[in-house]
Amino acid sequence: MRTNNLILQFTSKFVFFIIFFFAVHIFFAGHYTPGGGFVGGLLMSSALVLLVIAYDLKTVQMILPVNYMYMTAIGLILALGTAAFPMFVGKPFFTHFYDYFHLPLIGKTSLHTAALFDLGVFLVVVGVTMTIIQTIGEDE
Repeated sequence: MRTNNLILQFTSKFVFFIIFFFAVHIFFAGHYTPGGGFVGGLLMSSALVLLVIAYDLKTVQMILPVNYMYMTAIGLILALGTAAFPMFVGKPFFTHFYDYFHLPLIGKTSLHTAALFDLGVFLVVVGVTMTIIQTIGEDE
């Protein structure tokens, strides 16, 4: 039975974006401070679960038509590919590369392959968590 909880639906629209942007911040801050792909992925999943609680699973699936199994597979390929790539250039497994670049609006910054690995972990965590939530939510 579905109840119409107007207050939860109204506030979840704002809280979703707060959690979303905090997840992005934690993801990017994770290379130098605590956080990264795993914690950012859990925060993103919690934002999506908030939408599922406020509305229902079918509505969230219509708004965000994402196949989370594919997201998990893409994340796993990205994480493993980033970790295994150095072996093909004569370096040990999990060796990360970085360089400094001058980016518009940001200035001089370092770009790391560790960020690609974290992106893979992020996608795996969101994909697996949301697959579990959808599987539980579809059972009657």
